[in-house]
Amino acid sequence: MNGHAFLVYWDEVLAQQQAQELTAAGWRVDVESEDGGRAYQRIKAHPPDVVVIDLSLKPSHGRRIAAALREHKATRDLPIVFVDGPARAIETATAQVPDAVFTTCARLHSTLAALASPPRRAQHPCTEQG
Repeated sequence: MNGHAFLVYWDEVLAQQQAQELTAAGWRVDVESEDGGRAYQRIKAHPPDVVVIDLSLKPSHGRRIAAALREHKATRDLPIVFVDGPARAIETATAQVPDAVFTTCARLHSTLAALASPPRRAQHPCTEQG
């Protein structure tokens, strides 16, 4: 299991396709494709390991959700991944949520895999085998 991803896509068909692909890759996935307020409330109530927000449709709605998540203590540190979108939407999202990750639909799986991998820690000198 890779973890729990929450997808915010404004196209129901694309949302379900991504959810199926991520589920097949070992993710537990929740989806919201109609209501940004509902997405925010669901994420806040049960924070996932990562929030994926598509910027190709309704980018201002996606940015608002991300900004609201950064304001709430329980969701402030959640990884947010923005997917696709026009250059202007990405530029604005970068300004509003500078710590977010930006990727394309084609690279989403590898981006999420990198986020799911635990960070490599340097081995303490006293425990090194050699």
